[in-house]
Amino acid sequence: MDIERIRGSIFIDTNIFVYSFDETAPQKRSAAQALIRSLLKSQRGIISSQVVQEFLSVSQRRFVRPLSVSEARDYLRAVLLPICRHYPSAAFYDRALLLREEMRIAFYDALILTAALDTRCSVVLSEDLQSGRTMHGVRIVNPFDVGT
Repeated sequence: MDIERIRGSIFIDTNIFVYSFDETAPQKRSAAQALIRSLLKSQRGIISSQVVQEFLSVSQRRFVRPLSVSEARDYLRAVLLPICRHYPSAAFYDRALLLREEMRIAFYDALILTAALDTRCSVVLSEDLQSGRTMHGVRIVNPFDVGT
């Protein structure tokens, strides 16, 4: 995926980080790793504390080879924390609930979208949300779709 075609900040959903470790999907793994490197280098990638929490949970339980505590801490410091720009507030949860109801999406997806809105991202990269859809001015893009 060519992120140069995207203007503004880019919100990265948890699944992109998970795929960067997925030994069972080598093409997605390679694409996710390149995307994360590019977004770190350009300083355009943004995540929320939710993404940090979800990734750390998955990395400890669901990977073919789970990350050790030391490896998880290293990844947290080197990759996740430098781009974590959103931490929840009471008002954030209220907005996410309203967005969930309005858009008829899952609550965790509403949290991702609300965090993207709060951080003024133009795009959310996710395999889980409906690619191509625009919600409140934020475009959903599946970076693994051919031609994206």
